[in-house]
Order: sequence, then structure tokens, then C-alpha cells
Amino acid sequence: MRTAVKRRLRHLVRERLALLPPGSLVVVRALPGAGNADHEQLARDLDAALQRLLGGGAR
Repeated sequence: MRTAVKRRLRHLVRERLALLPPGSLVVVRALPGAGNADHEQLARDLDAALQRLLGGGAR
């Protein structure tokens, strides 16, 4: 399960790399519940986290 989450997150992050400023270093840490999340939920959670990180969302 852990390896599957890592693979899915790696794929999702790869699709969003262009959103990050050049030279950015980002660590994505999956919480235990991520193993039960489907692809769409992981994508929504990652998008929300990136939006907060880049200053585009409410905290």
C-alpha cells in the first residue's frame, strides 16, 4: 500500500512541477489515511496543499 501511494503521489507531483518556482525543493509527506484515498482525492489534497504553499489559498 505504501509503495502504491508513493507512486501515485510521484505521478501527481510530476504533473504539477511547472507550478513551482525554479529551484524549489518540496517534500510531500503522505499521512496514514492516504492509503485509503483514491487518485482524485490525492490530487485534490495535493492541489490544496500546493495552493496554500504558493500563497493562493486561505489558511
